[in-house]
Amino acid sequence: MFVDQVKVFVKGGDGGNGLVAYRREKYVPMGGPAGGDGGNGGDVVFEVDEGLNTLMDFRYQHHFKAKRGENGMNQKQHGKNAQDLVVSVPPGTTVKDAETDRVIADLTEHKQTAVIAKGGRGGRGNARFATPRNPAPEIAENGEPGEALDVQVELKLLADVGLVGFPSVGKSTFLSVVTAAKPKIADYHFTTLAPNLGVVESQDHRSFVLADLPGLIEGAHEGVGLGHQFLRHVERTRLLLHVVDMASLEGRDPYEDYVTINHELASYDERLAKRPQIIVANKLDIPEAEEKLAAFKEKVGDVPVFPVSTVTRKGLDELLYAVADRLDQIPKQEEQPIEEIDERVVYKYEKEEAPFKVTRADDGAYVLYGEKIESVFRRTDFSRDQSINRFARQMRGMGVDEELRKRGAKDGDTVRLLDYEFEFVD
Repeated sequence: MFVDQVKVFVKGGDGGNGLVAYRREKYVPMGGPAGGDGGNGGDVVFEVDEGLNTLMDFRYQHHFKAKRGENGMNQKQHGKNAQDLVVSVPPGTTVKDAETDRVIADLTEHKQTAVIAKGGRGGRGNARFATPRNPAPEIAENGEPGEALDVQVELKLLADVGLVGFPSVGKSTFLSVVTAAKPKIADYHFTTLAPNLGVVESQDHRSFVLADLPGLIEGAHEGVGLGHQFLRHVERTRLLLHVVDMASLEGRDPYEDYVTINHELASYDERLAKRPQIIVANKLDIPEAEEKLAAFKEKVGDVPVFPVSTVTRKGLDELLYAVADRLDQIPKQEEQPIEEIDERVVYKYEKEEAPFKVTRADDGAYVLYGEKIESVFRRTDFSRDQSINRFARQMRGMGVDEELRKRGAKDGDTVRLLDYEFEFVD
């Protein structure tokens, strides 16, 4: 089964907790602090494996969680960092944040890697908090939670040449004749339900990868038919072979077919309209096709047209030579347009994001939220008084108390942070 789009949940490993511990030593308060730091959680890393050509593995596993770091140990021993969770993906995989649609990674080369979800940092042990005023602190941090998010994983096939055209114009037959691929071929629409890949070698031993994509119909870019599911695979091809049924066995006009498919490609992505094309005028073994070919050539203008017959193999060698020659002229990686390149690096001051924000809940409670204050809260060990006092000082330093007073908070009012509630004391 060909799987080219799937939504999965990824989570980096949580950091290990720091330890409160003391060594036994004469004349040193409580023996001196000896709690070690927690280890870092593992990252979730996607790595390209060129042996894969589908996202089938993701069909059966939708959750990928890295291991958490070890907790800190006595005698200032650092907890072990967790190993990264490496997930293999095929070349051509794009990873997007499912919520924001932001592209996180575009993986195209073998062994290329990208960190999708970072692991949490380990918490510090009490040995880190020793000061002359507090030589034996009872403070340790919890490990930070690992990054967690839903991602959309999409596969865009890495083929040099893509076959496009209406259903039943002969794309699969063409692929089966010029390559060793064995696509399903039948006399009905949408025989091809998944892209098929094959390697073509011309008589002069030049080779390229050819992708047979499911047939497109009018409205495909809006979700009509099956083609919309696979239009993304056309994006990475360097050259398009536009297969046209010159015998009009389906009762359509060849030129109208040609215009309709180009309109669908441009509607999906304007760059596809500029992609180099070679027209394959197929089914020339049928007598009526010769007459329509001349009229077709007049209408298409400068686009190269190669008349072929996949049944008799007539014209195939000339076509493959032309494709190989054209590919030699097209760079493997699309160059960035000159107007988009800006070599000037300009520093722009950006105001630092506030460490917290305050809002009011329906029940009258004051709600604190913000990335920084939530991070500090998660790292605090509320089972120890010194840690609680330290958290209170950190909040005061951020200006939480002052802001709450401005908002009208009084003694006994409820202050909520994440799932926890506190009582405001003025």
